[in-house]
Amino acid sequence: MIAHPIPPVFNKDSNVLVLGSFPSVKSREEGFFYGHPQNRFWKVTARVFDEDIPVSVSSKKEFLLRNHIALWDVIGSCDIEGSSDASIRNVTVNDISIILNTADIRSIYLNGKKAYQYYQKYMFPVIKREGVCLPSTSPANAAWSIEKLALAWRVIRDS
Repeated sequence: MIAHPIPPVFNKDSNVLVLGSFPSVKSREEGFFYGHPQNRFWKVTARVFDEDIPVSVSSKKEFLLRNHIALWDVIGSCDIEGSSDASIRNVTVNDISIILNTADIRSIYLNGKKAYQYYQKYMFPVIKREGVCLPSTSPANAAWSIEKLALAWRVIRDS
């Protein structure tokens, strides 16, 4: 069983919540979300907000807060082989009420189908708030170019 090692990023001004599934091995090593250089999350969101791509953990946190984005994952702990979402078993979920009770979250977005499936199964029945599935920024989602991803992800800016 691996516990999620990264705390959520949010403040009272956050109005969009983006949830992934569970941090990759590289993200767990780096101690921050989307730490694998091949994951396109930071490139896509920087493009959405017309900003430079944040590189350091501190600049990534500042980027999120400046753009009113709360960021966390659905899963709080699980059994997982490497970084494979398909291998995830024995799920416990994160308690997102800490975010929802602090910030005025208007929209909840899920980074990819697996995050959306876990959200629908474990979180929606409890919090009763619809989540919107966005195409995954994972390099495994090779059918989606950065340009195409940025167009789809633009909804986080317009929320």
